[in-house]
Amino acid sequence: MTISTMTRREALLGGATLLALGAIAAPRLARAASPAVLPPLPYPENALEPVISANTIGFHYGKHHKGYVDTLGKLIEGTDFVNQTLEEVVRTTQVNPNRTAIYNAAAQSWNHTFYWNSMRPDGGGAPSGALAQRLTADFKDIDGFRKEFTAAALGQFGSGWAWLIEDKDKKLRVVRTPNADTPMAQGLKCLLTIDVWEHAYYLDYQNRRADYVAAWLDKLANWEFAEKNLGA
Repeated sequence: MTISTMTRREALLGGATLLALGAIAAPRLARAASPAVLPPLPYPENALEPVISANTIGFHYGKHHKGYVDTLGKLIEGTDFVNQTLEEVVRTTQVNPNRTAIYNAAAQSWNHTFYWNSMRPDGGGAPSGALAQRLTADFKDIDGFRKEFTAAALGQFGSGWAWLIEDKDKKLRVVRTPNADTPMAQGLKCLLTIDVWEHAYYLDYQNRRADYVAAWLDKLANWEFAEKNLGA
């Protein structure tokens, strides 16, 4: 399959139709009472060592992720957005170029929560069950998926994300998105993601993004989370 690059321009073109249809898939993440709430990590900060250090998690979660949530809270204070879910804020602002700052903060808040759940201690390796069957059907084999996912993660220039998603034709695909962009905003079902912004890995791997991606797939990928999202 061909790796896709999804941009906010594509979202602006198609998002209004998606919102009108109301047919947008969302992952199984805990919902907060306010869209601007920092969810707790699903594991201790040192739980992903030695692949990702507690130092990296501390900065990434405690500074970067928290920063996006705090910024979102300030931007939506006194607006109707405070009564929406985080997913709703992302979807409504991604089609409005006048709301770019809110979109960026909301999408990055959502992306990071999804990223933390995309990892688990003693994860990685090969998936099993229904997910393995679907990956084999759509990528020829698990190694085929791994090659495409790695290519997406390494091929994303600058900051962004690589995703495993289910498209509207029920096909599993690998896509990459720049900056804060997220397939969720475009009506696609997200199954798993890796963060390739430098703050996700630089303290541990410096410029060796390839080593980070390989270790992530080998030891951290949360296939149980991906399979739950697939069945959602």
